[in-house]
Amino acid sequence: MNDKEIWEKANHVWQTGALELERLRKNIDRKVFTEVIRVIAGCSGRIITSGAGTSASAARKVAHSLSCIERPAFYLSPTDAVHGALGAVQPGDIAILISKGGGTAEIAALLPALRSKGVIIISVSENPDSVIGKASDYCLKVKIEKEADSFNMLATTSTMAVIAIFDAICIALMEYTGYSREQFLVIHPGGAVGERLAEKFGVDE
Repeated sequence: MNDKEIWEKANHVWQTGALELERLRKNIDRKVFTEVIRVIAGCSGRIITSGAGTSASAARKVAHSLSCIERPAFYLSPTDAVHGALGAVQPGDIAILISKGGGTAEIAALLPALRSKGVIIISVSENPDSVIGKASDYCLKVKIEKEADSFNMLATTSTMAVIAIFDAICIALMEYTGYSREQFLVIHPGGAVGERLAEKFGVDE
C-alpha cells in the first residue's frame, strides 16, 4: 500500500463508523433505552458488566464509565465467574451482558445463577431472540450492517456502537440523577480533568 491508499483505508474506517452510528440513532428501541436509564438510576446495589473477547473490552469500559458517574460497577470475567466469582453478585444488583450474537457460551453459563439471585439482566446483542436476549429483562438490540474490515468480521464498528450506547446512557444518567461537577471532583481529583475542576471550584490540593 502506498501513502494514499493507507489514508483512504483510514477514512473508510471512520466513514463506516459514522454511518453505523447514524443507523444506531435511528434504530435503537427508545422505550428499552429509557427503561434502562431508569432501572440503572434506581439500582440500590452494584452493576456488573461481562463479555468475552472484544466484548470484554467494551464491558470494562462500560463499568469504568458508570463508576465515574457514581453508579458503582465492576467488570466480571465470565471465566472467573463460574469458578466462584459469582459470589460477588448479590440480589439488588444489575448485570449487563454483552454478546454480539447472544449465544456466547461463557456468558450464557452465568444466566442460571443470575436468575436465582434475582439480578436484573440487561443484555446487549444483535439478536433479542437469542438465548441471552430471551433470558434478559431488557435487551438493547445493537445490529450493524458493516464492520470496518474488508472481511466484515473484525469487531470494530459493532464494538464502537456498543460503547456509544453506554456513553449515551451515562450522559443521560448524569442529567437524570442530577450528577454534579462537585461530585465528579470528589472521585476524580487526578489528572488534567481533576486540575480543571479544582481550579474552577477553588479546591486546594
